[in-house]
Amino acid sequence: MHRKKQDLPVAFADLGIQPAFLAALKKMEFVEPSEIQQRLIPLVLEGKDVLAQARTGTGKTAAFGLPILQMIQVEGRLQAIVLVPTRELAVQVAAEMRRMAADQPLHVVPVYGGQRISHQVHLLGKKPHVVVGTPGRVMDLMGRGVLSFDSIRFVVLDEVDRMLDIGFRDDIRKILSKITTPHQTVFASATLTDEIKRLARQYMTDPVELQVSVDVLTVEEVAQSYVTVDPWDKFDALEALLVQEKPQLAIVFCNTKHATRRLAKRLQGAGLNVKEIHGDLVQEKRERVMDRFRKHKVQVLVATDLAARGIDVHGITHIINYDVPDDPHVYVHRIGRTARMGSFGKAITFVGRDQGKQLTEIELLINKQIPQEKIEGFTPRPPREAETTYDQELQPAGIQAAPEAPPPQPKPPARRLGAKFPTRRRRRL
Repeated sequence: MHRKKQDLPVAFADLGIQPAFLAALKKMEFVEPSEIQQRLIPLVLEGKDVLAQARTGTGKTAAFGLPILQMIQVEGRLQAIVLVPTRELAVQVAAEMRRMAADQPLHVVPVYGGQRISHQVHLLGKKPHVVVGTPGRVMDLMGRGVLSFDSIRFVVLDEVDRMLDIGFRDDIRKILSKITTPHQTVFASATLTDEIKRLARQYMTDPVELQVSVDVLTVEEVAQSYVTVDPWDKFDALEALLVQEKPQLAIVFCNTKHATRRLAKRLQGAGLNVKEIHGDLVQEKRERVMDRFRKHKVQVLVATDLAARGIDVHGITHIINYDVPDDPHVYVHRIGRTARMGSFGKAITFVGRDQGKQLTEIELLINKQIPQEKIEGFTPRPPREAETTYDQELQPAGIQAAPEAPPPQPKPPARRLGAKFPTRRRRRL
């Protein structure tokens, strides 16, 4: 039986996407293309080099991934390289491209640091059509002679600004200079700095500059609010908030690894479906946690900002800032992980009584006043009753507070040497 045309996302068909990929998009619940998809897909299909400005969460992966996958020759060798700034993003982009090519005999492989290089060499030996990788690991594999660019036809640099911020300038230039075959290049970045434009002029041919969501600092669809919470009440407030909001999928941000570990352990002890992600986790465990989170098998992810780089998971309904970030730009990046593609999203920030200045800096940056919110069922504790409990909570797990030192005892008077050893009488001559 032939699939009825109305069963497929015909809006993507109008952009030039073929039926085989439309069927995969239907399974992924894609209905209407986003602005970046509407504008970028036709340009890539036409063979243009494109310099695209679009913020995270606008559907960039499908915008460059769909047309490239459609144009890859199944019988050919490695034809597309996608460079990304972080290992988490490498895994996510590769997974999404695999889903888009689910009905096609196309092989997509992610390569990144933190995973055994022998395993990645084994995967490359299976002759993938697309490699998604971080610049450092791509350089390593090139140096070992197991990653060749002899047949490359498509090059994508995703989140170029972040790669430059992290310090991949030299690696990017070395990689691009090694690709000598005729190819098509796409740069995607949240900002288009002079350095990125210089890079584009050097490695692109008459690039089309595409600007989507220009100068948008925050997602307007996110419902933002703050709650005034004393430090000793934050955990109780979070428990009550999770009961009140019943998030389908939430990220709780802490400023430090220690705070992330401590909070995740307490939430797990309260019987909640929670996992943690921070820089001290080994890569294999981080991947397992992120895979369960993407599949909605974990309801709440407690994370640090560094570990959460590159998290682009559909369906995140709530962002909770357990700690106010020191940099207001970090706040923007945090809340941008919800309300993706026009879906529902809510961001709630816990603010201490002495953190009004930080809240004001955030409001000035986003040019928007954040309203205060009350949490149902939460009753703050008086400071005097809470101080002792809070001091105990600050101790790392398994470490007891040091006992109070005893008062210093007076030192005994120094004994003269002669008191023990009498001076020898001089011999008279």
